[in-house]
Amino acid sequence: MPALSHLQPHCLAKERLLLWHPSIDHQCTSSSLSLSAEVIDCITNVIGASWTESTKECPSPPDVLAAFLASCTGAHSSSMLTNYAAGIQVWHIVHGHNWVIKETEYKGILEGASRLAPATSKCPHRAPFTTDVLQFLHNTLDRDNPCNAAIFACLTLSFFCMERLGEFTVPTIKSFNPVHHITRAGYQLSHNHDNLPIMVFHLLSTKCIPKGETIQCAPQPNPNIDPLQALETTSDLRPLSKTEVIKRIAAIARLYLNLPNLKGHSLHIGGMLFYLLNNIPFNMVKMMGQWSGESFTLYLHHHALVLAPFLQSKLDTINTLRNYVLPPVC
Repeated sequence: MPALSHLQPHCLAKERLLLWHPSIDHQCTSSSLSLSAEVIDCITNVIGASWTESTKECPSPPDVLAAFLASCTGAHSSSMLTNYAAGIQVWHIVHGHNWVIKETEYKGILEGASRLAPATSKCPHRAPFTTDVLQFLHNTLDRDNPCNAAIFACLTLSFFCMERLGEFTVPTIKSFNPVHHITRAGYQLSHNHDNLPIMVFHLLSTKCIPKGETIQCAPQPNPNIDPLQALETTSDLRPLSKTEVIKRIAAIARLYLNLPNLKGHSLHIGGMLFYLLNNIPFNMVKMMGQWSGESFTLYLHHHALVLAPFLQSKLDTINTLRNYVLPPVC
């Protein structure tokens, strides 16, 4: 147990932001601590890793936060260091102290930490799910088993709805909460004015939208991967844990080495690529996938099939693309 202090009482980690107070004798208005030449060199190296040769003239001041982040570089992922720094900054703000580190140095250290992060801290690129993979799983899984039937239905729905796997599953069966997780009442099969069927799901709470959102997908002509038929095949509707889905995919991947590196996020990526390759406009795919920013464009750089039409020299091909790629001008 750490030594007790009236400034830093023993408490839960989530309570430290408010319960840990700075010392009155060490206000955060200036940095008066002198650092060793070794620490300063470490800070300089981290900042220098984020700059080109023409920008390495920027000085590296002896700042305590910079020394802390620099000492962690190479041992932790960049996202972890970013969270550390953000937490320290919020702690200063909550307790009314100035945030004295310069913004350029702050960003430079974090960028350098990102470039120097160990390879083991970065996940490899996720291969996308495809309709061929879904067809393979349809032929492989014993869907007479209720668990397998539920897993396959979950995969097809996540794929065609372009939704995260975690939105159709629960962390554990015991953690199911009807206030936060989707239930039978959250699904309905609707039709538009042309009598086209649409599957509508109301998610009570999602990772990015805690207040919930409504997502949709349409039945597919291929009965083997049709999400409507897959859902209707499940005879016993009950919560499905995300862990069980991931374990089943991993077990199949060990038996069939020709399968790509499939993870839960592969469904989100694969659904996006499916619609783009079927000539759905970029802005429409962005809206369907609930992307508020441009992060989904990162996936395009790794999949030549999507970019291939844009690289053609034929004028008629480019003109055809413009009809559905470019958003309408108001």
